[in-house]
Amino acid sequence: MNKLRTGDEVIVISGKDKGRTGTITKFLANDKCEVSGIKIVKKHQKPNPQANIQGGIIEKESPIHVSNIAIYNKKTKKADRVKIEVTEKLKKRIYKSDGKEIK
Repeated sequence: MNKLRTGDEVIVISGKDKGRTGTITKFLANDKCEVSGIKIVKKHQKPNPQANIQGGIIEKESPIHVSNIAIYNKKTKKADRVKIEVTEKLKKRIYKSDGKEIK
């Protein structure tokens, strides 16, 4: 069971966007993920009339390494760590600071 999942609200703990929050949109290879609104880069897009793509400079989200983000605890309004508690039939993800289950 992974400690972070798609849809989790996370906070950036290092880099140029340090302190900003967003939700994980998708995971990529090599322990990277895309977070909404984080690590926005400008990309020069070449026009492609067949695919109906207009050219120009676009802004898109770049992948960020998992070690640079942490799960965001809304009650404490801080970064938190995740503990996986194993019961007889299921596993739960729990905030380490207050012991509440992550939804």
